[in-house]
Amino acid sequence: MNAKKQALGRGLSSLLPDFNGDINSLDNVGRFLAGSIANIPITLIESNPFQPRTLFEEEAINELAESIRHQGIIQPITVRRADNDRFQLISGERRLRASQVAGLTEIPAYIRLVDDQQILEMALVENIQRENLNSIEIAISFQRLIEECNLTQEKLSERIGKDRSTITNYIRLLKLPPEVQIAIRDNKISMGHARALISIESHKDQLKILNEIISKHLNVRAVEELVRKINEKKKHKEIPVTPAGIAARYLSIKHRLSNKFNTGVTIKRDNKGKGSIVIPFKSDEELDQIIKILDKN
Repeated sequence: MNAKKQALGRGLSSLLPDFNGDINSLDNVGRFLAGSIANIPITLIESNPFQPRTLFEEEAINELAESIRHQGIIQPITVRRADNDRFQLISGERRLRASQVAGLTEIPAYIRLVDDQQILEMALVENIQRENLNSIEIAISFQRLIEECNLTQEKLSERIGKDRSTITNYIRLLKLPPEVQIAIRDNKISMGHARALISIESHKDQLKILNEIISKHLNVRAVEELVRKINEKKKHKEIPVTPAGIAARYLSIKHRLSNKFNTGVTIKRDNKGKGSIVIPFKSDEELDQIIKILDKN
């Protein structure tokens, strides 16, 4: 197991400093100390503004609340100090919500010293580990980490132990129409369905296929075949234009290359015989695929 995946496996413990302090530690004016474990009044805890989860199942919260009534809180939540002697939640929102439903007035919590970047990373790592996020929530979280914490995809890959291509695939979901993103969020279509839809440029066609997926319960392979036919049909509708200065014998090569790389290859040539072959790509994933094909030859 490599270092990246070991870091992810340790979860929050890899991002939080170790602490061996006393339960319910107070400073000299009766406030809870950062670095301690304390029973904190629930009314003093604010929600996490960086929480990547947007949906919480009411039934699951009620079941956890019933467990808390009988067994109490087994694992403390994690918070950080905020202004006016209040606290901001870092992790454990389900436990906090369930404790409120259960009628608790206090909840045990680890108090940590962390900045905004750390709290965002912690919220993301905890939820990914527990597989509670849908694909759109993960995509938004990745995008926020990149934009708000000034991380490249490569750096983000190192932080969370995910391949860069995986991060790219999630972020590409945010380019889909809102209707498709909502369908992903609501588990009406899978990420595999969504990745097939990304290769279609027309939003109108994307929504048309989305409706077919839902109404006909199409699997991913069926959608990929449907997308391939649509793209082929569109390609044949395009009026073929013979590039100036390109001999007819080179046109067949152009078509062979286009089929090989599954993209529109362009051959340019001037009157002196100089020119170039252009292989376009729309993402790092497509570039990697082109490189793999080239390496095989």
